[in-house]
Amino acid sequence: SEKLYTASPHLVNGLQARTFGVWTLLSSVIRCLCAIDIRNRTLYYITLFTFVLALVHFLSEVFIYHTAALTIGIMAPLMVASFSILGMLIGLPYLEVEALSQNKKKN
Repeated sequence: SEKLYTASPHLVNGLQARTFGVWTLLSSVIRCLCAIDIRNRTLYYITLFTFVLALVHFLSEVFIYHTAALTIGIMAPLMVASFSILGMLIGLPYLEVEALSQNKKKN
């Protein structure tokens, strides 16, 4: 939390830092599970949503709540979330094509 919320560090307490850590761990587990089973459409959408949620969170901390400044500590997760969303959206049509071809094989 010290590297992220640099604009107003007095607003962040230990409980919030631990909650953010657990949220980050949960997102990591979801993303790893998606990497293992990338053809699982539901898991793919959930993983995509974790990146959208992270992007919205960090952007709101910078531009709405003003608890974070645009430092490297914030820019790194913003870039990871943005590029991951872009990559997953680019890969989404291929996931749909794979699902359709699997349905044809079953019939």
